[in-house]
Amino acid sequence: MQAAPLRATPALPRPSVTGALRAVEAVLMRGGQRTARRNAWTSVLEDRRRAKDRYDAEYVLEAAATRRPRAT
Repeated sequence: MQAAPLRATPALPRPSVTGALRAVEAVLMRGGQRTARRNAWTSVLEDRRRAKDRYDAEYVLEAAATRRPRAT
């Protein structure tokens, strides 16, 4: 009796880390929770952007306030 020849199976592409995390997230969270989490993260990023804009505006105003007027 002869053993059946081994066939090479095509290698499946490995999932990316992002894809794997999204799959775990989908299993652990319901749709509404997932949406709420993404909305919360979007709010965090928007708050950071506004804070940076405030910092930049304060820097410009401070620089303008300490600048010496031109002599005429």
